[in-house]
Amino acid sequence: MKNLIEKLTEDFKISDVVYQRPDLAFVTVPKGVAISLVTELRDYEGFSHFVMMSCVDWIEEGKFQLLYLLHNPKTKTDVGVKTFIDRENAEMASAHHLWKQVWTYQRELKEAFGIDFPGSPRVDENFVVEGWTEMPHMRRDFNTKEYSRDTYFPRPGRETNDPAEYMRKKLYPNEPITAKKQDNDK
Repeated sequence: MKNLIEKLTEDFKISDVVYQRPDLAFVTVPKGVAISLVTELRDYEGFSHFVMMSCVDWIEEGKFQLLYLLHNPKTKTDVGVKTFIDRENAEMASAHHLWKQVWTYQRELKEAFGIDFPGSPRVDENFVVEGWTEMPHMRRDFNTKEYSRDTYFPRPGRETNDPAEYMRKKLYPNEPITAKKQDNDK
């Protein structure tokens, strides 16, 4: 694995390498070379299986981190290619031409994070959340609690319980709870 990464480092401007295990490495590359590196790994290095694509929201830095995870079935090794894109006007070149299932991941990331993949099939169609008009729901600045409070009405009979006290009442319904017992539990 190390030989492969060393060979690719100069041509693809790899800036960060993490060897998670002997059979798993993660590399970070600039946005402009990510698809080229993924293509190189597929076409010339045997990483023919596209495992998945994901995103991390680094809100403090104003960036999204995209990850392409690839598998080489002959060597039983995996490589994760990471790249960063700006959160504002988030856009990344599509990789759907390399593996047909990539468009599904890109469509999901468009809906969940608002990242555009120009030219990707059906990228603007609803994926899971039909008719969603709010901020993309997986962005860290989306306030789930506020959205729930403003969207859904409180149901009668709902109450909040301390989990430890609630379980004690369920498991030992006949045992009185004293102040001393509560203090010992803390």
